[in-house]
Formats: sequence, C-alpha cells, structure tokens
Amino acid sequence: MSTASPTDQQLIDFVLDEAALLDDLRFDDWLALFTEDGHYWMPLAHGQTDPRLHASLLYEDRLLLEVRIERLRGARTFSQQPTSRCHHLLQVPRVTARDDAAGVYTCRTAFHYTETRQDEQALYAGWATHELVRQADGALRIRLKRVDLVNCDAAFGNMQLFM
Repeated sequence: MSTASPTDQQLIDFVLDEAALLDDLRFDDWLALFTEDGHYWMPLAHGQTDPRLHASLLYEDRLLLEVRIERLRGARTFSQQPTSRCHHLLQVPRVTARDDAAGVYTCRTAFHYTETRQDEQALYAGWATHELVRQADGALRIRLKRVDLVNCDAAFGNMQLFM
C-alpha cells in the first residue's frame, strides 16, 4: 500500500482479510496487523467507554495477545487437543470515521462468530470496531479492535480464540 490515503474499499478489505486470518488460525499474521501499542478489547457492558476503569471480558495488549497465542500452540494445552476452529460471518464493514490528515480510520462491522471444538459449538453475535492507523510506509495497522457482543453481560464459557 502506498502512503496515499486508503480508499473505503481498502479499509473494508483490511477488515475482511483480518477475519480470514483468524478463520485460518494464522495468529502470527493476525498479530502482525496490530500496532505495538495495539489493544484487543471486549467490553463487559453496553456503552462501556473505558477499559481501564471498568471490568471487561477481555482487554489485552500485544504482550497478552502473544501469550495467548503461545498458549494456543502449547503441547500441554489440553483444551486445544484437538484444536478449536472458528468462522466469522461478517456484514460488509462500514467506514464510520476517517481522518486522512492524521491517518486514522474507524470501521464498524456486524458479525456472527462461531467457535467449535469437537462436538461443542458456541455462537456469538455483535459488532467489531476497528481503529486503524496508517503507518509511515502506508501500511494499515490495528490500534484497537473492540468487540461488542449483543449479550456481553451473559455468563460465558471459555472463549478460546479471537473474534
């Protein structure tokens, strides 16, 4: 990608490609999409505005994401024998904000997400908000991926993978 501002279609394609990496279990490639200060956030309440002042289902920086990916690969991670699989069904992402001067873009995507392992299957629905930033070389990276579940205040079992 050049240093020119990305088109809406390029932003949409980025979000779709990110979900495809997760579905293919290509976690290293997925993690490479995040900025060094990037976060993955799943709020515990509707309308939650601050992950540091309130409890969240997940609020992980790059280090925690790396640890979780290593755990997924671990030979002694019995919850991943056999490996969990996932599938994202996405509505077309909407570009909800763009600041070409700052190189900051926001996309919002409605989704259904299925996670399965052996004969257990869980279905989640919600919205993913990606805050994307344009790097000096023109590449897009995720500064924040926020996943708002429709039923975020429900009691959940273990979510093994990433939505």
